[in-house]
Amino acid sequence: MTTKYNHLFFDLDHTLWDFEANSRLTLLDLFVKHNLEQQLKTEYEDFYKSYIKVNDGKWALYRKGGITKEELRLERFRDTFSTFGYVDNEFAAVFESEYLSICPHKTQLLPGTEELLEYLQNRYELHVITNGFLETQKIKMKKSGLELFFQSMISSEEIGVNKPAPQIFEKSLKRTGADSKTSLMIGDSLHADILGAQSFGMDQVFYNPLKLKHNERPTFEVSHLLEMKNFL
Repeated sequence: MTTKYNHLFFDLDHTLWDFEANSRLTLLDLFVKHNLEQQLKTEYEDFYKSYIKVNDGKWALYRKGGITKEELRLERFRDTFSTFGYVDNEFAAVFESEYLSICPHKTQLLPGTEELLEYLQNRYELHVITNGFLETQKIKMKKSGLELFFQSMISSEEIGVNKPAPQIFEKSLKRTGADSKTSLMIGDSLHADILGAQSFGMDQVFYNPLKLKHNERPTFEVSHLLEMKNFL
């Protein structure tokens, strides 16, 4: 199939690398290891739900520039533990360190990832644009085998701004020698990936596996990654 696109830019977490599954498995390992059922007087599912709420809040602040990377990492487990009345800053730091050392090594990918990338790799230049932290994203790419498919990875941390800021798209295109009119952004975030690329003048694919309702008009929308083979 012939398309107008030469360069495809993928988001990483929640688009290719199954962040939710890999994070959940890591947290369960650590929950058991540190006997948190007794320490926090709660079951794993309640701990996990609390962590997701706290972590999502911290990431929202980080994307707006409200906290630093270091503050996010310092606070997310500390604040999660405190919701159960458990305060131990030293243990929270140890837990964070163990989480960061384990989670990026998990290798679960979203359904269809490998088949899609094998289909695309000889047809397009493939790149990643991620708001994740550079060192952890590199590990994820390597351990999961994703790095074999991509020519480059651009991290918001190294650029200095997060998606949807236009600068990250501008610098990504400059670094890869791509043009906005022949490039396509693929991601799961309407705000960061789709509207960010749209406002910059790039076409987009909204990966929407839960088929969430919305009022935006992405160039393409899919609920399964392999649906992209229909137009690429």
